[in-house]
Amino acid sequence: MYRSLLSLVLLGLATPCVFAQPAATHKTEPTTAEEAAAQKAKEQAELEAKYQAWVATLSPARQAWERTLQSELGGFYLPIHQRQKIAGQANAWDFVEDDPTLPRVLLIGDSVSRAYTETVRKELAGIANVHRAPANCGPTSTGLKKLDIWLGDGKWDLIHFNFGIHDRSTPIADYKSRLEQLVQRMQQTGATVVWASSTPIPDVPGKFTAASMVDRNAAAAEVMKEHSVAIDDLFTAITPRLAELQNPNDVHFTGPGNRFLGQQVAAFLKSQLA
Repeated sequence: MYRSLLSLVLLGLATPCVFAQPAATHKTEPTTAEEAAAQKAKEQAELEAKYQAWVATLSPARQAWERTLQSELGGFYLPIHQRQKIAGQANAWDFVEDDPTLPRVLLIGDSVSRAYTETVRKELAGIANVHRAPANCGPTSTGLKKLDIWLGDGKWDLIHFNFGIHDRSTPIADYKSRLEQLVQRMQQTGATVVWASSTPIPDVPGKFTAASMVDRNAAAAEVMKEHSVAIDDLFTAITPRLAELQNPNDVHFTGPGNRFLGQQVAAFLKSQLA
């Protein structure tokens, strides 16, 4: 008995141990430009299919709004919107189901405006229906081309708008001329029109100059005075808190910065609606 056990032990010591090997991993990272392009196309197709399946569940009015977004958001913002909708997340371009007893407000502006839109909606809940133009509105040149699409067919009680950061290289004379045309078109809707001064931008060599916004805000103020347009002075409101609320070397703001701007906008709009 003892000898049998000893033999088994010795046999075990003499036999090399064989450990289970991990399963071979599948290659996931593309190694060529062609593979990368194919993978990107596949991901985009999957995203589009999921998004369209979601759109198919919506009411006709909501589907019409999504079609507008598909044509206007562009290749950068549309995929972001699609992923958020598939995930059930709210965003600035959500369809707004109007309460007919409340005034309708339209926000027009670039990514800074987009970032504070949801805060404005939250602050004005039960006070106004807050809509957003179906785009990152960019410079005044884009505004002149797209304004009728952004205004749509509905009646607006108040339009809060801004163009500035994307116009930092636009000659001042052209900037003023375009702003004047935009103001005149918006005032034709019968809405109260409010101009938001452009928020500060930092000095970043080869990219931004802080003076460009100071100059364009001054030029815009002349146009707004001439057309009796109220000014929501976001530039002055946030300037003392830039170190705290603006991303370093960037025109955009932190989450708290976006909330601060949204609260400022909402408070100003409340005074105009009153």
